[in-house]
Amino acid sequence: MDDLQGANALLTGAAGGLGGHIARALATRGVRIAACGRGIEPLERLCRDLRRNGMVAEPVIADLSDREQTAGLVERAEAIVGPLDLLINNAGLEPPGAYTAFTDAELLEVAEVNLLAPMLLTRHALPGMLARGRGHVVMISSLAGRGGNAFNVPYATTKAGLVGCARSLRAELEGTPVSASVICPGFIANDGMYADIQREFGVNAPVALRAVDPDRVADAVVQAITGDRPDMLTTGWPMRPLLAIQELAPRVAERLIVATGAPRFFRTVAGLAGRDLVIGKAESAHHNAEW
Repeated sequence: MDDLQGANALLTGAAGGLGGHIARALATRGVRIAACGRGIEPLERLCRDLRRNGMVAEPVIADLSDREQTAGLVERAEAIVGPLDLLINNAGLEPPGAYTAFTDAELLEVAEVNLLAPMLLTRHALPGMLARGRGHVVMISSLAGRGGNAFNVPYATTKAGLVGCARSLRAELEGTPVSASVICPGFIANDGMYADIQREFGVNAPVALRAVDPDRVADAVVQAITGDRPDMLTTGWPMRPLLAIQELAPRVAERLIVATGAPRFFRTVAGLAGRDLVIGKAESAHHNAEW
């Protein structure tokens, strides 16, 4: 899709963090946005902002941990902005903690929001896109989904699933006018999950994991759609060669990842959340509410 003017999009996770930046990047290019999230106030604030600048944006309230709400979301969005040309699966939960600190219910919730909801929404949106001969699906994954994170297993696992989903969809949709892309950001500066960690716990990521500007990630979404890019990694330079080494020499990569300080950072965050070495019944996870 090289021309976004007049396209209709459903954007999940629009209530805060990276979602607002993606919404603005698309809306400035003429995309009509159905902005989805759980909280009505931040969604209405975003939509008012966009409309004041002559853009089209409408809020759609949905809790993606509720399968029934997910099932009807594409239809609701299309009733508001029209038949979908774009689906941006951006919503996510990132509760820190040792894997043994999670309850079954917490693991299921992270899987539902981060992976199952995007798969279901994509399944519901694709038939219409294929019938109309126009469409693109973007999965917002993470550097964690490419490299894995200690003390962040549920998040890393579900984000890895989005990488596999997007790549498999591209292969399956080859030769059709519909395609899929995956974006893998590292930490986002000044907004979203990492900013919440900084505010709540007062810790900063190691230099190797330095945060990227959210507008850079939002621009990557636009480039992925207009250029039909398969996979875009938006992170600091040191992590790029490390991901390549991880594929070619996993044991070497393990030592290098430890050297970056990443495992120590995530363990620190888990400890500050009171969930670093919990064995047995866990307390409720801290959930980022940006979606």
